Amino acid sequence: MTDHYTTLGLSSAASLADIKKAFRQKASFWHPDKNPAPDAPARFRAVQQAYEVLLDADKRQAYDDNRRRNLLDSPLETAQGIWHNYFSQLL
Repeated sequence: MTDHYTTLGLSSAASLADIKKAFRQKASFWHPDKNPAPDAPARFRAVQQAYEVLLDADKRQAYDDNRRRNLLDSPLETAQGIWHNYFSQLL
């Protein structure tokens, strides 16, 4: 799974204005008509895909949720911590 934020050179807290600006810069740089590098078309498509996902609020939310689930280092430890905090608040 590619990280769309990294593709655009952004943090996950980027605003829509930041996303649009980064897209314009990266798309201009990686456009196959302007960049003769052999990987330019693939990089340009990756930039376009990242922009499409991050620009749409629903797609971005789903992507962020999936990204958070995949970034858990230890799911068992995380689950135990969540349950421990939950029950300590109840008791």
